[in-house]
Amino acid sequence: MNTKITGVELRRIAMPLVAPFRTSFGVETRRDVLLVRVVTTEGEGWGECAAMSEPRYCSEYVDGAQDVLRRFLIPALPRDGVDVHAVGRVLEPFTGHRMAKSALETAVLDARLRGVGESFGSHLGAARDRVPCGVSVGIMDSVPELLDAVDAYLAEGYVRIKLKIEPSWDVEPVRAVRERYGDELLLQVDANAAYTLADTRQLTKLDDFDLLLIEQPLANDDMVQHAALAKLLRTPVCLDESIESAADAAAAISLGACSVINIKPPRVGGYLEARRIHDLARAHGIPVWCGGMLETGIGRAANVALAALPGFTLPGDTSGSSRYFATDITDPFVLTDGHLQVPAGPGLGVEPLPDVLKEVTTSSEWIAL
Repeated sequence: MNTKITGVELRRIAMPLVAPFRTSFGVETRRDVLLVRVVTTEGEGWGECAAMSEPRYCSEYVDGAQDVLRRFLIPALPRDGVDVHAVGRVLEPFTGHRMAKSALETAVLDARLRGVGESFGSHLGAARDRVPCGVSVGIMDSVPELLDAVDAYLAEGYVRIKLKIEPSWDVEPVRAVRERYGDELLLQVDANAAYTLADTRQLTKLDDFDLLLIEQPLANDDMVQHAALAKLLRTPVCLDESIESAADAAAAISLGACSVINIKPPRVGGYLEARRIHDLARAHGIPVWCGGMLETGIGRAANVALAALPGFTLPGDTSGSSRYFATDITDPFVLTDGHLQVPAGPGLGVEPLPDVLKEVTTSSEWIAL
């Protein structure tokens, strides 16, 4: 059934982080978030754009995402209504801008599912009502500071620790965490493309620590070198930024460039494409897990629903709200025994709290259709 859209709101909010989050591509102290609210004849739906303030993680950035939504993506939606499964095809002629596309498609899908009373998880094919949660730990100024942070996250119940690494911050922090917590701790690392093949000898030193995986060690656009590196490491290679579509995933699997895939729905253009990647990987026996982009409760609800699909066999970066925000814009996601509950209500199963949303809003624009 087609969904008749009457207009779209683009709302910017400012969300201070509880602590600076440092990776190999920079430090974030707050999230400048673009929310998309689609209003239809049946109701409304929400989506969250994961683009950051600057084009460092990828080419997208939040001002650019808002611009392309306003000028190209929203006007491309059919005036007589759109089938949510056709949104991707309608937006396909516009190259790239996957995070912007994901936010718009998610909002349309949320509105449609609310209208028929179906949950996001049910629609995607969730096989569980709760998911195990890991946490991503940023680069710290010292090993003692890192160990204090890991202590706190394990005390909260997180079942897996991911350490961000870069040249000069890799073997030493990993060794310290492994020695402190033993082999029982599920531990992995994420390089965010900070290394080259010239660093192979250094990366092989990580083989000693029985890691679940090393995530995106080399450049985003070089699957061939990842395939070469994978043959030299005992640690499984996981791709993140390199995978922007199901076609990319198929190529990576064929090349032997990875044996694990991190699926970040905004990075691949939305949750329907994320499900296609899940299905492809599952058919090839490749485990997947759900990555995070410091989302608010809107994006987190969708990620948790996706992470409940049967092929997500590794804990994701689906942390509780308090990992990043003192106050979330939705009712907070709270860890229970290392797990988050999959929202069961219609659509995303969450919506912004009006008073909180008003307080954090920095701008809003309405685009009528």
